[in-house]
Amino acid sequence: MGQASQRAPKKWSQAVTESSFALDLEPGVFTWTDPAAIARSLMASAEASTRRKGTPLQSAMAMLNFYINRAGRNLPTPQKRVLEQAKAELRRLFGR
Repeated sequence: MGQASQRAPKKWSQAVTESSFALDLEPGVFTWTDPAAIARSLMASAEASTRRKGTPLQSAMAMLNFYINRAGRNLPTPQKRVLEQAKAELRRLFGR
C-alpha cells in the first residue's frame, strides 16, 4: 500500500463535513455546546438547500448522524451527548 492510500480514509469524512454538496453548514456547527442552536442551524441549512435529495429533516439528521458516526467517532463524551441532544431537538423542531 502506498502512503496516499493510507491517508485518504482519514480525510474523506472531514471533506464531506466541511463541504457537503447537499447542505451549506455554518462553520464549526458540530463543535457548538448548545443542542438547540445546532438543531436550528441544521434545520435552516436543510430548508434553504435546493440540492438535497430527501426532506429537510432527513437531510439534517443524515448530516448529524454522519458526523457522529464517522467524523466524530473520537468525540469527547460531553460533546457526543450534546450532539445526541441535538438529534432530539431536530425531531422536536420538525414536529416529529
